[in-house]
Amino acid sequence: MLKTLEIENIAVIEKTTVDFSSGLNVLTGETGAGKSIVVDSINAILGERTSKELVRHGAENAYVSAYFEDISENVRKKLIELGFESEEDNSLLITRKISASGKSACKINGKSATVSMLKEIGNVLVNIHGQHDSQALLNPDFQYKYIDMLFDDCSLLDEYKKSFKELISVRRRLKALTADETDKERKLELLEYQIKELEDADIKIGERDELSKRRSLINKSEAVSEALNSSLLAVNGDEEIDGIQSQINDCYNSLSAFEEAKDICELFTDINDKLEDVKDKIDLLFSSIDFNPDELEEIEDRLDLLYKFSSKYGETEEEMLAYLDDAKAKRNSIIYSDEELEKLNAQYDNIFEKTVELAQRLSDKRKKTARTFEKSVKSELEFLDMPKLQFVVSFEKGNLSSTGFDKVEFLISTNPGEPPKPLSKIASGGELSRIMLAIKNILSYNDTIGTLIFDEIDTGVSGRASQKIGLKLKSVSKNTQVICVTHSAQIASNADEHFLIQKEFIGDRTYTKVTELDYESRKKELARIMGGLEITDTLLKSAEEMLSLQEDIQNGNL
Repeated sequence: MLKTLEIENIAVIEKTTVDFSSGLNVLTGETGAGKSIVVDSINAILGERTSKELVRHGAENAYVSAYFEDISENVRKKLIELGFESEEDNSLLITRKISASGKSACKINGKSATVSMLKEIGNVLVNIHGQHDSQALLNPDFQYKYIDMLFDDCSLLDEYKKSFKELISVRRRLKALTADETDKERKLELLEYQIKELEDADIKIGERDELSKRRSLINKSEAVSEALNSSLLAVNGDEEIDGIQSQINDCYNSLSAFEEAKDICELFTDINDKLEDVKDKIDLLFSSIDFNPDELEEIEDRLDLLYKFSSKYGETEEEMLAYLDDAKAKRNSIIYSDEELEKLNAQYDNIFEKTVELAQRLSDKRKKTARTFEKSVKSELEFLDMPKLQFVVSFEKGNLSSTGFDKVEFLISTNPGEPPKPLSKIASGGELSRIMLAIKNILSYNDTIGTLIFDEIDTGVSGRASQKIGLKLKSVSKNTQVICVTHSAQIASNADEHFLIQKEFIGDRTYTKVTELDYESRKKELARIMGGLEITDTLLKSAEEMLSLQEDIQNGNL
């Protein structure tokens, strides 16, 4: 459950801390006082989109911190899945800082996190009911989800989704294979041309580098030859001068007669051996630059071809050869497509049959669950002063989709004798709020989410109906923490903790503060809600009676 919420520089809230109880927490205040800011702050913690406009004017950053206690096993599993450690005392701290530029910095238990991570954690931490939920309830495209949420075992639903996904995959492959025959011929003709061109080229890995080196050597062969001749002349000498080798031999001969010069003579021998190696390498290099005049042209043509291929088939020889292999595979796929088509058709038929069978089983399970759901909703609505309302879950068979073939729609009849009609066409705002509360209450028995938030669920209702909603929220709060923003005194009188949100004007600035109310303060606030600006003794007496009535109900005296 959400234990502590800290808000700093969010809209008109400069700084406040709210300590919630485990039961029913109610937030009241005049319109525009800032009740929605508290909900917006919780939404920010849950990873919802925020805006830099949320940051209080003049502040560099806004900050929200939420401390949760007794988190569920689902939350712990989600933390581990996202790479966060679970605290030994089952607590969880989530913080989010929003800069005036719109950037966010999030942390989970002190470790940096992304907004999407907050959203994933938020989905298993808190459930907020507001206008968005009401719109989802009115949309037949989403109503099947309320039935699925009541499943004790989701394995059938998961199996169906897996089978449908496989069906779509096979269908896409079939569609690709059954492309227009003319297109297939065109593709095959292009592939044949590319394969022949690459095979005729007989590309070798590394040949472009070798050819480039050979071209460079040929282009400088004249200069290399001159340098080699000069080097060979220096070593061998000619008729006019003695070469290095001749001079080394003369030195060796003149010193060899002396025992004392033995080491020197050995060095001269080594030098002479190395000079022989030099002459061998000169001969080898001479032979390598001895080329046919047409060779350079052939090298240029080959390099031009490889350059052209690099723009068509890949930058390197490896990529070109990989392209060749891929082209052959595609050619074979087209050539043998009829055989592959036959296999895929058989596979598609088998998967389709399995998917339809799973869809039927899923539909049967939904219908069985829906009958129980109808009775539960009717029972809840009877308590909420709607005893004559009929609630029916209608099923029609549609096309296979990722959710099955059921077209589910909620129908209601508010007057006896009138046939049920779509919820979206006849439900008033007050009726819709109570139906939503009934559904939330039913789902809460199967839900592991620790905190439910109702944002102005009293819209369109008053009097006795509001009192019944308050009692139902009180009942729900015995199993799940409930936080409720309301304008109804009947609902507020049921609170375990009552918080007043009010504006103050200091100088030229507006400040919103959140105050936890004691018994006397609660009487005044309930009187204000019932009577408006002027709080009379009669209103205070009514508020006191209202609080006493709720106390008697809680104590079992009524």
